[in-house]
Amino acid sequence: MKRREFIALLGGAAAAWPLAARAQQSPIPVIGFLSPASTPQHLVAILRQILAEAGYVEGRNLTIEYRFAEGQYDRLPALAAELVQRQAAVIIAGTTPAALAAKAATATIPILFNTPDDPVGVGLVASLARPGGNVTGVHQLNTGLGAKQLGLLRELVPSAARVGLLVNPNNRNAEAVMTREVTAAAPIIGVEIGVVGASDRSEIGAAFATLVRNRADALVVGADSFFFSRRLQLATLATRHAIPAIYNAREFPEAGGLMSYGASLTEVYRYTGTYTARILKGDKPADLPVVQSTKLELVINHETARILGLTVPDKLLATADEVIE
Repeated sequence: MKRREFIALLGGAAAAWPLAARAQQSPIPVIGFLSPASTPQHLVAILRQILAEAGYVEGRNLTIEYRFAEGQYDRLPALAAELVQRQAAVIIAGTTPAALAAKAATATIPILFNTPDDPVGVGLVASLARPGGNVTGVHQLNTGLGAKQLGLLRELVPSAARVGLLVNPNNRNAEAVMTREVTAAAPIIGVEIGVVGASDRSEIGAAFATLVRNRADALVVGADSFFFSRRLQLATLATRHAIPAIYNAREFPEAGGLMSYGASLTEVYRYTGTYTARILKGDKPADLPVVQSTKLELVINHETARILGLTVPDKLLATADEVIE
């Protein structure tokens, strides 16, 4: 072989090596994030932090595709299909409707839910210990808290006789569970319940008009992603109409709401981030038991209580996880 031909051969091989190496590299994994409504940045930041600690940094070696239905639950199947077409490595589904939409869209892509509903009862997994299939996640212990929330509200507002319950008719399972729990507890606590529904911004305003017309003394707001995304509107209307209200997450009192009792979403998103990282590293959803979120928080906005003319009992102040002044 002549010297010139040998040099040309070496040059061609050197040019081919980077191409072969690039072909063998795995593409940057995509995480699909599916929810009925937008998720607050501080919760997404927790997810990013946990993933970064595991070596996955968004924008460097990880992509996150967000799909929010903006309160329109009927859009979830189409959004789930988009994430499947995007070939997501894992789909994080907030709430039961999003998880069910994702499960209907794919039987192979791993799905991580976080939901207050019973994951077995709604058909997401075969069992908590052995999920089976491509679905697992975090079970928020918000189910069963309707009676407790009603009791806490009555403790803060002992004169309350008529209590409203706000639910989202588009979130049928959560609506049914919350209505059943609260109405069952009402006779024991000694109050009457008036159920009102809302599934968009204007309907929230109409629901409060109904509460005022019915002279509701207090309000329980059901757990729902759309309500969570509208927490500032809900807190503002409750204060404007002087209706003491209890919610399911601390983010409501932080937005000016009176009081909340429910699962710590910070804990939920830490668990979600941990499981996401494990799946990216090769773990199978079928082998990851459903995590039970056990941390419950009672948060009281003392300033809102003063605005509403309420005196918070010392017992409630002493048991609260946080009092916002």
